[in-house]
Amino acid sequence: ATQAQEDVATQQQEDAEELEEFAPIEHLERLGVNRGDIQKAKAAGYHTCQGFLMNPKKTLTDIKGLSEAKVDKLLEAARKMVPSAGWSTASEYERLRTKEIVKITTGSSAVDALLGGGIETRSITEVFGEYRTGKTQICHTLCVTTQMPLQLKGGAGKVAYLDTEGSFVPERIRPIAERFDLDPDAILENIVHARAYTSDQQMELLVPLAAQMAEEPFKLVIMDSITALMRVDYTGRGELAERQQNLNKLLNRLKKLANEFNVAVVITNQVMSDPSGGAMFVSDPKKPAGGHVIAHASTVRLSLRKGKAEQRVMKLVD
Repeated sequence: ATQAQEDVATQQQEDAEELEEFAPIEHLERLGVNRGDIQKAKAAGYHTCQGFLMNPKKTLTDIKGLSEAKVDKLLEAARKMVPSAGWSTASEYERLRTKEIVKITTGSSAVDALLGGGIETRSITEVFGEYRTGKTQICHTLCVTTQMPLQLKGGAGKVAYLDTEGSFVPERIRPIAERFDLDPDAILENIVHARAYTSDQQMELLVPLAAQMAEEPFKLVIMDSITALMRVDYTGRGELAERQQNLNKLLNRLKKLANEFNVAVVITNQVMSDPSGGAMFVSDPKKPAGGHVIAHASTVRLSLRKGKAEQRVMKLVD
């Protein structure tokens, strides 16, 4: 590794140590909560005080071995560990956001300018477009830029890549890492990858990921793509309502991960033909799959389409 690469690795470690954005659930023991109850909560998939507070009481009382009284005690202690969970003034919230929100460069100054600095943590960024418009290429580039130090507009953290289409290719990461003068082997070591083959797996794989994120400094979660398996597993109008409900649950889980661990979430999305678009002389009569459910869940929506020759056109939709 070059000296520049070693300097970047050192800075990454220092940045990660500076940023402690969540309270591990083990800290509740300091407030008199029984260690056995904490272990039961951890076994059920709750690893932080923030994550515990993000779930309704009816869900928490389903945890094996925890009575309603014990859940109440855990919730009360968790609220004390997370002061930001209550009311605050808008100026206090602004200071908190300024301190904690990280903007990760996309590797393109034009796209960064469009996004006001880059991909934000604690938010969901949707990238949609037809095939070969560059959605997966953006994801591969973010796998590298996220690991750069904060002063180089990186995220100083690891990346989780949940692949539903078999589109993740590690070999494509190497030239991108070299472009930023980073060690390709070290970059690949800091990317965790999982392949999902069903929409159920898509949701299930987020459970062990949360456990890993509680132990290691992650800054980006990529789901490429969010709708591919949903469109296979649920077909026809008869299953549309169930599909949208499960899609909503998946997006809700991703939003909680984003806020719980202060990570950026990037989802790619397929497009579908819009029959009404052609009739209204719309230049691009295609719309993203998933309907209003994804539209409401996404903080930022980016549209990609093919331009002249090999050019790609990106538009900030929302």
